Amino acid sequence: MRILNTLYYYRPHFSGLTVYTERLARMLVSHGHQVTVLTSQYEQSLLPLEKMDGVDVMRVPVLFNVSKGPIMPTFLYRAARLIPNHDILHLHVPQLEAAPLSLLGRALGVPVVMTYHCDLLLPSSPLNAVANWVSNLANTISTKTANVIVVNSRDYAEESSILNKRLDKVEVIPPPIEMPEPDPLVIQSMRERFNIVHGHPVIGMAARLATEKGAEVLTQAMPIVLKEMPNARVLYVGQHENVLGEEAYRLRLLPQIEALGDHWAFLGILQQSEFAAFFNMCDVTVLPSLNSTESFGMVQVESMLSGTPVVASDLPGVRQPTKATGMGLTFHPGDADELAAALLQILRNPADYRRDRASVMAQYSSEVVSAKYETIFTELISKE
Repeated sequence: MRILNTLYYYRPHFSGLTVYTERLARMLVSHGHQVTVLTSQYEQSLLPLEKMDGVDVMRVPVLFNVSKGPIMPTFLYRAARLIPNHDILHLHVPQLEAAPLSLLGRALGVPVVMTYHCDLLLPSSPLNAVANWVSNLANTISTKTANVIVVNSRDYAEESSILNKRLDKVEVIPPPIEMPEPDPLVIQSMRERFNIVHGHPVIGMAARLATEKGAEVLTQAMPIVLKEMPNARVLYVGQHENVLGEEAYRLRLLPQIEALGDHWAFLGILQQSEFAAFFNMCDVTVLPSLNSTESFGMVQVESMLSGTPVVASDLPGVRQPTKATGMGLTFHPGDADELAAALLQILRNPADYRRDRASVMAQYSSEVVSAKYETIFTELISKE
């Protein structure tokens, strides 16, 4: 099969959406399919054409950005030339161009599969309000036009004001998760590098420092945790500086983080082997997301595969991994008191939230996920 993916950002950009798309594309290539990704040249240093792990990556120049959205005047033109040469058009949304692309794909007789990663809900401002409205309109059109809509969970689709009108098209496929088993030598090295003391509770968070991720809820919960466990410490992994569209948020949050002193440390972006070690040396990890821009939270499952339980916001989709595995607790979004109570519950009783790796992997591996996509693609092509 020849599969054309469109999305705003692809690797080396790091987000749940880009990681998802990269893992799926790489797995499909390994199964003998031809996979193309049409995306933005969000940095001038990126090559306009590049083959990455067998995936053909085509990057379109960006004229300017509106909040986190790249404006690419030639994107639709490039897509229109590529679509007729492919068997499947795979749209990854949020993406404003999804509406005209889905219409174009159907008009050209190419089946359209949309993976609805999450809603777009930008921080409050007049410009962002317009962007949110346009995004909702684009999603309404593209969900109506697409042949199949893939979501991470039925829970999220049923709660979405857009998706709940198209449940007849919805297919549930969990995101592809890849996490090597933690290497004891890497764990020991990281413990020494970051001065991790055995017996001192480690609370991990892995995310871009972005408004919707809710890091401030963790900063507010920590003083409560520290009253009972004064040696507890947060290790934060992920981009925390120069995050696109998030500098004002970082500056607002910085005083709260600095007030925690040595009880909060930024580790930056880690390699995959270090990522597994990071999760393993944490006693619990946190996903305190605030709204429907988070539809699942792959880092939850990555943490679980490394043996570490999770506390996650009780949001549609986000609450599913802890429910499915029993490896954690949920709390009301934005409630620092509830978050602190859940953290303390797990830190006091860690054995209650441990599960074996194989049972988690069976639900979320890239191999399982790609096979489900291949079934959908094959069925759609056979109907054309």
